[in-house]
Amino acid sequence: MIADLDNTLKQLLVRELPAGLVPADAITFATPHDQFQAAVKPPAVNLFLYDIRENRDLRRVDPQVERRDGVMVQTRPPVRVDCSYLVTAWATTGAGKPAGYDEHRLLSEVMRVLLRHPTLPAAVLQGSLVSQELPLPTTTLQQGHLQNLAELWQALGGRARAAFNYTVTIAMQVAEPVNLGPPVTTRTARVNVRQV
Repeated sequence: MIADLDNTLKQLLVRELPAGLVPADAITFATPHDQFQAAVKPPAVNLFLYDIRENRDLRRVDPQVERRDGVMVQTRPPVRVDCSYLVTAWATTGAGKPAGYDEHRLLSEVMRVLLRHPTLPAAVLQGSLVSQELPLPTTTLQQGHLQNLAELWQALGGRARAAFNYTVTIAMQVAEPVNLGPPVTTRTARVNVRQV
């Protein structure tokens, strides 16, 4: 499911970033460690999935009961899961222009695309996300679950760079539906009569 989310985000960026800004194969989901820039040819966009946790604000606990093919079926609501990405842009240094300029331009264009969609559009959904009944809400530029961004960069062995947080909430079905049998279609009333 998370791989389908990665593919969906890549599809969204390929579809909506200005033509020629970033090649499709330069949109990555790798860990941006100290050797990252040598592993990918800039210009590149990286969406590093750094946190996955249940969204308890969207939690529903009441099971749903519905009729399917003449049988009553009980379904547990899906678990809502926040997938948080650290989004960075990577550019090469050129004569007379520092890499930061191109990285900031690229990061701005990615930000513009992601801010445009408060939920992921159906046209870009991939794999298991296509059949999700619930919308996939997004938050951009909100504080993520990172306690200290500088510590993250230090742990990854890289240098700090401009980045923003992007979170998508997906729905994950964790339980199989339970067959409750045929619906009740008749009622029987029993009356006890006392004789005096």
